[in-house]
Formats: sequence, C-alpha cells, structure tokens
Amino acid sequence: MTCNACCAVYARVFGKELAQFEAWLYRRRGPARATRALLELVQAAHPARGASVLDIGAGVGAAHLELLKAGAATATDVDASPAYLDAARAEAQRLGLVERVHYHYGDFTQLAETIPTADIVVLDRAICCYPDMPALLGAAAPKARHVLGLVWPREVWWVKAAVRAFNAFERLTARCPLIVYVHPVAAVDATAARHGLHLYAKRNAGFWHVRVYTRDF
Repeated sequence: MTCNACCAVYARVFGKELAQFEAWLYRRRGPARATRALLELVQAAHPARGASVLDIGAGVGAAHLELLKAGAATATDVDASPAYLDAARAEAQRLGLVERVHYHYGDFTQLAETIPTADIVVLDRAICCYPDMPALLGAAAPKARHVLGLVWPREVWWVKAAVRAFNAFERLTARCPLIVYVHPVAAVDATAARHGLHLYAKRNAGFWHVRVYTRDF
C-alpha cells in the first residue's frame, strides 16, 4: 500500500455511501454516459478481446468490468479510495470476473513503478481530482502499450461555474478539501504527446471531455 495526504481526501469524499450508490446505479443502468463513450472509442482503437487493462481511479470498476465482459484477459484496478476498491471487487465478484482483476490501493504516482504496462489504460474522471495532472498523466501514459483513454470536465463556462461552486463549498466545509480541476485540452494533449501518444478520437458527453490516444510505433 502506498498513499499520501490525497488519499485521506479521497476516502472522505469517495466513501462507502457514495460507492454503494454508484454500484447500485451501475447494476441498474450500466456505465454512465461518459464511460460508455470512453469504452466505445477505446474499443474502436484497440479490440478488447485478449487485451490487458489498467484502470486508474477506477471507481466501482465500470470501465474495466465492461472491457472484461467484452473479452479483455486481465485488469488492474488502482484506486486511492478503499470504499471504491471494495465496491469494485464486489461488482467483479457478482459478475464472476474477480479472478481476472488485480487490486492496488494508493496514489498511482507512487505505485507506478510496481504496476505493469497494459494494452489499454483508462482514467475515467481521475485527472480532474488530482492536484498534479502532469505527474499523474505522466505516470499513466507510459503504461499504455496501445491506447490511453481519458474523461475529465469540459472547458465550457457552465462546467467551470459548477466546478468553482463545488470547490468553494469544499474549501468552506472541509479541512482537507477536494479540489476539482478543469484541465485545458492542449495541456492534456501535450502531456500525452510527450509519451508518444496522439489523439485518436474525441467526444463530448454532457459535462465531460472524452478523448482516446494511441501510441506511435
């Protein structure tokens, strides 16, 4: 287990009640809209069948569980929320997939050296909750042998307003607030490019950017 002060924030915000609610939604409705878009674009870039998957900040596991259902061979789930790891494991158990998933608790930037590469790497609404996007994405991108998929908040006024309101509330009510970041697309693209990954496809899904990058060979 490797973690830091960020993990205490994630454990508070992404706790047991929220994890159980999101798992209930996943069981009833399947993946969220942005996750569905991410999965569609990822599988267009690289077939899931036989692939290995690394899901960073996996939440209740929707992305890697759907890829496993589509034929992926193995998945690795890295999360800084113990409640989300428990919920993801429970969902994998329910679906009969738990033997194909490896679970790691902690900050991915500190764990990265111990995590193997994967054909498909996804960060579904993860870089927006981390205080150092270049560090997190810079640690994740080299792990992608073929495809990197990302979801984060869009650069439009109403998303920025919602994020500012959330951040203000967190700063007023929490000793260690969770700050959400609306990262510029250009900065994300540049970070991916530094690691040999270039844009393959993009889509907007309501609140979210969905972008998939593939590796140059």
